[in-house]
Parts: sequence; C-alpha cells; structure tokens
Amino acid sequence: MSSDLKPITLHGHSRSPNPFKVAIILEELGIPYEKASSSRPLLYRADVPHFILGKILEDSKVDWHVKLNPNGRVPTIVDHNNNDFVLWESGAIVEYLVETYDKDNRLSFADGDNKWLLKQFLHFQMSGQGPYWGQAVWFDVLHPEDVPSAKTRYQNEIVRVIGVLDGILKDKEWLVGGKMTYADIAFYPWIKVISNEQILGNIIKRLELREKYPNFFAWHDRVHALDSVKRAYGDMY
Repeated sequence: MSSDLKPITLHGHSRSPNPFKVAIILEELGIPYEKASSSRPLLYRADVPHFILGKILEDSKVDWHVKLNPNGRVPTIVDHNNNDFVLWESGAIVEYLVETYDKDNRLSFADGDNKWLLKQFLHFQMSGQGPYWGQAVWFDVLHPEDVPSAKTRYQNEIVRVIGVLDGILKDKEWLVGGKMTYADIAFYPWIKVISNEQILGNIIKRLELREKYPNFFAWHDRVHALDSVKRAYGDMY
C-alpha cells in the first residue's frame, strides 16, 4: 500500500466485535489507521474480562460522535484520503475498504461468481451471525432479568450458524475461491467473543462444539493465526 496514504480514523470500542472486523481488514491491506474510542462505560459483569480500545469516553452518543454517525454505534471511519469521507456500519465499511484499496484483490475477487459469493457471506454474517450472537451475549451477560427461553433461543442460533458454516467448509480451507478473503475475516470477531469461557456457560466446551464441528473450528483457527488478527487485537489477542 502506498506510503503516501494518510491514516484512516477508526472509531470503536472493545464491547463491540465489529470495530475489530474493520481493523483486521485495514491490517491485511496495509492501510495506516489510528484508533479513536467512542464508547459508553463498560457494562459487562465485573467477573467477565472486557476489552479496552483507546480512551474510554462516557457515551458513544456524545455529540461529536453522533455528528459523524447518527446511529451512535461503532465502528465509524473517517477516510482522510477521500475528503474526510465518513462511513458507518461495519459491512459497508468493509465493502468500501475493499472496493477502494484492494486493487490487487488480496481479499476479494474482481468479478464473476466469487465476487457475489463474498457479498453473500458478508450479508450472512451481518444478518445471521452478528445480531443473534449479540443477543445471546446480551441475555447471558447484560439483561437485568434471567430469561431462560431467550438464552436458549439465541444460544441455539450460535450452534445453528456454526453448523451451517461447518457444512459449507467441508473439504475447504476458506469460504470462497480457495483463498482467505474478507468474508472469512468478517465472521472472526464474534467467534472470538463466544470463545470467552466466562460467558454463555463456556458454550464451546459445554456443548462439545469443537468435536461436533471440526471444519468450522479448523477454519476459525486459521483466521485466528493470521498476523493481521494479532496486530488488530494487540494485547487482547
């Protein structure tokens, strides 16, 4: 990547896996970036390790951040190489970064069916993994009342999505086109969350998911081993 690029500002906080999705893409493409934190106070239970990315602010909906992102969520980027272009929603950011900076198709495909298969998996991650797995964590960690039916519903969705991907990954190392792409990266941060043994009743060990879904976890381990992942997470790796 050109050394003339200005660093992209990435607004994020560690309670959300989604900023890390973007950070890994930036690392893979060699795009310089700076981390800025736009976060509410951490709400996890005291016994659950939580992650800190940058300086913690009082609220992600502080005025200066809402001016950038009316939804007041993270991630948000500001691309100083493109007239300080502001973009939010992690899936849109991933597509923007790939379309704008991945000229060698390191993480993507220029055309053909594979280009659309990548979009398919990104949309599956955003609609089928992120929201449901997030609700699983919410009802296990943050919800003020114990709602066993909700816990069961959303933890079942974790297992279901793992099963879908395990089947897709049979005899394959990567989701699309025989190489690691942004689609593989997109799923990783939420898998890292559920791998935390102190939440969800240690779901991976409790339900013996590694034994039941070996294709999925072999794929996860390949992504986990990437240098870009290690750099994006830093001390939290």
